[in-house]
Amino acid sequence: NQDATVYVGDLDPKVNEAILWELFLQAGPVVNVHIPRDKLTKEHMSYGFVEFQSEVDADYAIKIMNMIKLYGKPIRVNKASRDKQTHDVGANLFVGNLDPEVDEKQLYDTFRVFGVLIAAPKIMRDPQTNNSRGFGFINFDSFEAADAAIDALNGQYICNRPISVSYAFKKDSKTERHGSMAERILAAGNPHRLS
Repeated sequence: NQDATVYVGDLDPKVNEAILWELFLQAGPVVNVHIPRDKLTKEHMSYGFVEFQSEVDADYAIKIMNMIKLYGKPIRVNKASRDKQTHDVGANLFVGNLDPEVDEKQLYDTFRVFGVLIAAPKIMRDPQTNNSRGFGFINFDSFEAADAAIDALNGQYICNRPISVSYAFKKDSKTERHGSMAERILAAGNPHRLS
């Protein structure tokens, strides 16, 4: 049942079907768990699907399980049917001056009120210590959501620090930011936008 199935992404290599089953049982009766694996290495590709008995349970799982940490990594949980349609239009934000205590779940809860996030918030961390480097990135499915988040949150305090929120620089560019008129025109014609 596609409507009662959730996509679970950003899974740690240690996660298996039994662990997902146990975890998602907290949200409601689970019917099936599937984690696609590489045919040769037998390792999973860091995502899976959990099917519930009802769509209500799937929706509840999205509400309570999205961004919780499993083996220290925040997992992404959303509707399975929706995940195939997400498309990066370039509504990507840079969030700076983050307090070390701010985690991905807190960023998710802060930014999701403005629109659909197409990826889990990413806080840049030191590879050795896993400590926050004080900045991160948010990807929305629309420029309207990104604009609203900038207007509402730039300069606002999270954990006693005023955060800065702006369009992120494009990859491989030190001067060109996301949010340009060209990107907005392309996004307006994008048939995969979530609404």
